[in-house]
Amino acid sequence: MFRLAIHWQILIGMVLAVVLGVALKWLAGSYRMEQPLDVPAQVLHVLGMDQPAQVPAGKFWCHDEPQRVLLQWAPQAEQGQTPGAVLRVVVGLLPADADLARMPWPRLPQAAAKPQYLHVRTLEELQARRADLFALFVRHGRSAARRWADRLRLLGLLFLRMLRMVSVPLVLFSLIAGVMSLGETARLGRMFLRTFLYYLMTSALAICVGLLWANLIAPGKNAQIALGDPQGHEHFLLQAGKSLDVILWEQVETLIPTNPFAALAQAQFLSIISFSLLVGVFALLAGGEVAQTVRRGAQAGFTVMMRMTLAILYLAPVGVFALLFHVTVTQGLNVFGGLGVYMLTVFLALCTHAAVVLPLVLWLLARRNPWHYAQALSPALLMAFSSSSSNATLPVTMASAEERAGVPNRICSFVLPLGATVNMDGTALYEVIAVLFIANLSGIELTLFQQVVVAYTALLVSIGAAGIPHAGLVMMVVILQAVGLPLEAQGLIIAVDRVLDMCRTVVNVWSDATGCAVISRFDRTEPAPAVAS
Repeated sequence: MFRLAIHWQILIGMVLAVVLGVALKWLAGSYRMEQPLDVPAQVLHVLGMDQPAQVPAGKFWCHDEPQRVLLQWAPQAEQGQTPGAVLRVVVGLLPADADLARMPWPRLPQAAAKPQYLHVRTLEELQARRADLFALFVRHGRSAARRWADRLRLLGLLFLRMLRMVSVPLVLFSLIAGVMSLGETARLGRMFLRTFLYYLMTSALAICVGLLWANLIAPGKNAQIALGDPQGHEHFLLQAGKSLDVILWEQVETLIPTNPFAALAQAQFLSIISFSLLVGVFALLAGGEVAQTVRRGAQAGFTVMMRMTLAILYLAPVGVFALLFHVTVTQGLNVFGGLGVYMLTVFLALCTHAAVVLPLVLWLLARRNPWHYAQALSPALLMAFSSSSSNATLPVTMASAEERAGVPNRICSFVLPLGATVNMDGTALYEVIAVLFIANLSGIELTLFQQVVVAYTALLVSIGAAGIPHAGLVMMVVILQAVGLPLEAQGLIIAVDRVLDMCRTVVNVWSDATGCAVISRFDRTEPAPAVAS
C-alpha cells in the first residue's frame, strides 16, 4: 500500500473507514442496559471533558443506538427525604410531534414522581448541560461501535496535532520567505491586490450559487422539525450581542497584535500573517546584510518545516482513516433523517461551485487543466475532508501545490496562508443556505432586499471566519441578526454541521489552491535578484 501515491493511500483509507464504520455500526451499534446501574457519589473525568464532573449517588440507565441515545437518571434520596424527580434524556434529532414518553424507557423506581424529560440534539450539547450524565454515558453506556470509534478518534486527533504543530512556523517562515523572494515592496503590493480581488470574486460567486440553490429547492418549507433550544449553545450565542461593524473592527484589531509571540502561541493566524508580512517588508527596506540574513533564516526555516510536513504526510492514510471512521460510526446516514433536503441543498451548491465555477476560473484565468490540477491537489482535498480545518490542512496544501502542481514557492507561500484565513467560499455559501433554511423553517419569507443583506453580510463575515471547525456557526449569528431571524434556530443545524463542515472545507481549500494557479499565471516576473547592499 505504501508504494502507491499518497493520494491513493488516503483514498483507500477513506473507503476502508466508511465500509468498516458502517459494518461495525450495523453489527455492534446498539447497547441497552438490562437493569439500571447503581452509581455511588463520585467524581468522573473521562476523555473529551475539560473538567471533572461531580456525580451524585443514584441509578443510571442507558440505551445507545444509531438513531438516538436514551438516558435515565434517578437520584438517590437522602435518608428521611423524598426521592428527587427522575430525569429522562433523549439525544438525537426528533420530529416536531415526537412523544418522548412513548420511547422504550425502563420501569420507573417505586414511589417515583412523574419523570422530567430533556431533549438535546448532540452529545456535545449534553456535555454542556449535564456533564455528570455525559461522563456516566462515556464510562458505562456506550455501544461497542462507539467505544472503538472514540478510541480511533484519539489517534486521528494526534495526527491533527502534528499538522497544527507545523502550521504556525510554516506560515511564519513561508510568508517571510515569500516576501523576501519578491525583492521589492511594489511587487508585494501587486500580488496582494490580485489575491484580494480573486478572493472577493470567488466568495461572491459562491454566495450567488448558494442563493440560487436555496431559492430553487427552498429547504425548510413545510418541514416538520422542531426549532432548536438556545440552552446548551452558549458558546455560539455569545456573539449575539455583536453587530457587524463590531465583528469587522475586531478583525482589524487582530491585524495589529499587541504581542506577536502570544499570537504565535495561540495560533491567531490573522495576526501571524500581518506580522510576518511586516517583518518581510521592513527587512527589504533595511536591505544589505540584514535582508540577506532574514532571507537565509526564513528560507532555512521554511525548508525544515516543509521536510517535516512531508514526513507527517506519510501518516495521513492512518489519520484520515481514524477521523472518518469516527464520523461514520457516530453519525453515518442517520443525519439525513429530518434535515435531508437542507443537506442536499448544501451538497448541490458546494458541488456546483467546486465542480463548475472554480474549474471554469482555473481554465479561463489560469489556463490550466482543472482535472490534472485537482489530481495534483488531491492529498490536500482529501485531508481537508477528514480534518474539517483549513489551517490544519495548510501544510499539506502547500506541499501539494509546490511539489505536485508546480506552483512557484513565492506564490504558494503568500497566497495559501492568506487564503486559509480570509478565503472561505464554502463557508459563505453554507451560511447563506443555512440562513434561508432557518427562515423557511420559521415561516418567514425573506424579500429580495433581505437576501441581498444576507449575501453582503455573509461576504464580509466569511473574511473573518477562522479556519477551524465550526467557525461558520459562530459567524452565522451575525447574519441571523442582520435579518431578524431567531438565534435559537441555529441549534437545529448544529446536529449535522460536522458532515457539512467536512464538505465545505474541501471547497475552501480547493478555492485557495485555484487562487495559487491564477495568481501564478499573472505573476510574469522572474525570481528576484539578490538584495543589493
